Amino acid sequence: MGRRRELDLLMAAARRPPAVVLVEGEAGIGKSRLVDEAAAALRAEGRPVLTGFCQPLREPFPYGPVSDALTKAGQWLPDTGLPEAVGALVRLLPNLADRLPPAPPESGGEQAERLRLIHGVRALLAALGPTVLIIEDMHWVDEATRDLLLLLARDLPNELGLVLTYRAEDLPPDTSVLGAAYRHPSGAGGAVIRLGPLTAEDVRELASAALGPVATPALASALYERSEGLPLVAEEDLLTLTEQGGTIDQREAVLRLQDTDVPKGLREAVTERLAGMSPAGSAIVAAAAVLAVPSDETLLAAVAGLDAETGTDGLVEALRSSLLRQTEDHRYAFRHVLAQQVAYQHIPAPRRDRLHRSAVAALQELAPPPLVQIAHHTLALGDRAAWLHRAEEAAEQAAAVGDQGTAAALLHQILDEPGLDTERRSRAATVLARIAYNGVDFTSAARLLRRLVEDPHLPRAVRGEIRMGLGLLLLNESASPSWVSELELAVEELSERPATAGRGMLALVLNERAGPEWAEHWMDRARQALDESGDEALQAAYDATWMTLLGWRGDRAIWDVLDRLPRDADSPAELWQTARALHNVAEAAIALGHDGRASGLVTESREQGRRAGAVIVECYGLVLDLWLDTLAGRWDGLEDRFDALIAAYPDISVPHVERLLALGTLAFARGQRDLALEHFDRAAKHGARQIAVSTELRGTAGLMSVRLAQGAEEEAWAAAGPALAALRSAQAWTKATGLVPVAVEAALACGDRASARQLVEEAHQGLRGSDAPAAVAEIHVARGLLGLEDDPEHAAEEFGAARRGWLDIGRPYEAARATERQGHALALARKTDEATELLVAAVDTYSALGARADVSRCRHLMRDLGLTRPGTPGRRGYGDRLSPRERQVAELLAAGATNQVIADTLYLSPRTVENHVASVLRKLRTTRKAVAGALGEPGPDG
Repeated sequence: MGRRRELDLLMAAARRPPAVVLVEGEAGIGKSRLVDEAAAALRAEGRPVLTGFCQPLREPFPYGPVSDALTKAGQWLPDTGLPEAVGALVRLLPNLADRLPPAPPESGGEQAERLRLIHGVRALLAALGPTVLIIEDMHWVDEATRDLLLLLARDLPNELGLVLTYRAEDLPPDTSVLGAAYRHPSGAGGAVIRLGPLTAEDVRELASAALGPVATPALASALYERSEGLPLVAEEDLLTLTEQGGTIDQREAVLRLQDTDVPKGLREAVTERLAGMSPAGSAIVAAAAVLAVPSDETLLAAVAGLDAETGTDGLVEALRSSLLRQTEDHRYAFRHVLAQQVAYQHIPAPRRDRLHRSAVAALQELAPPPLVQIAHHTLALGDRAAWLHRAEEAAEQAAAVGDQGTAAALLHQILDEPGLDTERRSRAATVLARIAYNGVDFTSAARLLRRLVEDPHLPRAVRGEIRMGLGLLLLNESASPSWVSELELAVEELSERPATAGRGMLALVLNERAGPEWAEHWMDRARQALDESGDEALQAAYDATWMTLLGWRGDRAIWDVLDRLPRDADSPAELWQTARALHNVAEAAIALGHDGRASGLVTESREQGRRAGAVIVECYGLVLDLWLDTLAGRWDGLEDRFDALIAAYPDISVPHVERLLALGTLAFARGQRDLALEHFDRAAKHGARQIAVSTELRGTAGLMSVRLAQGAEEEAWAAAGPALAALRSAQAWTKATGLVPVAVEAALACGDRASARQLVEEAHQGLRGSDAPAAVAEIHVARGLLGLEDDPEHAAEEFGAARRGWLDIGRPYEAARATERQGHALALARKTDEATELLVAAVDTYSALGARADVSRCRHLMRDLGLTRPGTPGRRGYGDRLSPRERQVAELLAAGATNQVIADTLYLSPRTVENHVASVLRKLRTTRKAVAGALGEPGPDG
């Protein structure tokens, strides 16, 4: 009742896969009822529906909810043709083992096993055909399952519908249901369904369906007032009224409902059923309330202290009373969490303690024992000393199987315990430090690690472990420049643990701002740590960092080294480091000007990242793809592609910053100078806080270009100072960021020829022996600018070399800029025919790219030089249609440009702009504010 729209929405999405449906709502709002009705309808259509449940006291068994769901897939498995990857699920799905391909040999440790399981799950779901996977109560999901579902949601099998239910209020702070904000990928559908309270009319219909004619308006109104539209409370009340049948006085029921608030109403409904139960039924319900998770019949009877036969009788009674329900895996649980809480509070305290002791004893007999639950029951008994022991065991178990979320939560609890002894505090702090930098709760983790690292009672090496975790956490989050000092001190504190210290040394290597000598120093120390430890994971990290440095330097040896890099590793450490190396060298290749190679490396890095389960590599790879699109002139839809990426990864800063740089370039090319200036300024300021210098240099170069176009030469040259200092400190001459040529242009515009010449010479020396074609092209541009006035013919040769370089690399916009400059230089050298040909070619390229500001500038230059486009026909009339110039003006008006901005962008006089604006408004029959709508384009505010 009252959920027809939501049900239709859910059914429509599930019937048109691939799709992801998120069903959000508070406890008791009807999420399970909604998906149950949808599942029944979909099953009736012949579509497989697999359901799994997350549990509040989950054991650290990754993928438990997913494995529970997949266990039910047997009837839909094809007899043959399952992919080999599905064999990785043999140990996870023992009941289906004889239907699955052989299990792969165990190799590479637990992380490699995790990766095989992830690929196996996706392969199995893909093999099932049109299928719906429902995972309920995602607010209790374990971290491994959440990561799997996030990866699955971002790369759905073509015929899979994924449905997730959750309570937003019970998610960890600042965490979305999948750990990162999710936007449907291209080609996938879905919906976000937020369930709210039922209306009064909905409750009336619900009452009529349950009670028939006896559901008077007064009773329906009382039900609605007491439930406040919460289906759980309304249904529980109606269940109670139905059980009382014809004996109930409806007027008395109305009065009772009117006098009771919602929590008390639910408590009375549950308590009333509890009061009429036999001792055996009451004991089973009490045991279920204490256990608080779905449990099998044997465990319930053991905790209740009943023999098998009496336990079965009690369980049957509890099921008939609707207090308990049977889950799909033949376990038993309360129908609702709130009902469990009422039942638990109904147990007298002495009996409750006895049941917790019985639970501990019974759970200890299981193999393996569920340590998280045992710790919970121990704490409920008030035995904090025993709880500490149990919680530490549970945390170690969780960390060992890769469930870092459970481990971290338990470790936080342990470390918050007052009076904790130093030995136990050291153990817990060390484990937390090793996993914290991969977690999602940055704020609380950083706060706790800072407090622990200042504890003088902890051993020096333990403080080093903690400090290492803190430093890596700060580095990963770009939260504070103090990461450098934290890691330096950690390395010294970990002198007796070289494998751990080596991780910090390699992180310090990547502080590009400190310069090449800094990197060499820390690489040497990491090599020593590696020699001392012989640690395989450290070796893989060392190799990846070495390849990163080779790429940064433009060392020609990098390509041979990459060819030898193993792509088929099984070790999780090697998989991750291979993905990291491929990505880092791909990024370096773009900066160097090897765009073709970079594109292939990006594809490889993303593939390796998927194998390693590293979502971050996928994100960063997509960013590099969009950077390559910007450089290659693939500008159509670029903003939408960035927006989609940011929606998928909103908490990662890299896509946001690259978007600023890309859209700054587009805005500048289209004449939106103020917008371009804002984008470049924000990017440069963000980049100044990063350990790598490229973003700061690229942002500053863009900002300076806008300032020069505005005629603000002094401001442009002043902006170069900090960026040039960073460039010189890092010795990052191989990276083509646009800074060197624009800084030379600004220096010359301010009459500082000596600084311009010095910068060119520094850049030239910095490139000796390197393989950096893009930086070489930039030096050709800078040399051409230096010689433009005194020797324009030689300047034309330099610009021509730059043009050929950019064309070889595959960057049409930069090639057009060099072509325009070469044409200008040839015109100054009085080679007008060649100049005209080049300038016309530049205009054509700008036009194809949609760079209208560059088109106008280049045409204005041709007019100033007295050059005309050959074969240009006479002026034609356009009637009521916009001329090309009027369309340029209209597009700038649609973007919110003032007349002065239009004049500056198109190199027109203010009077000419006024005439064009008047003509545009007349032809479009619109006002200035409505031009965007008349053109069918978004306005300045989107």
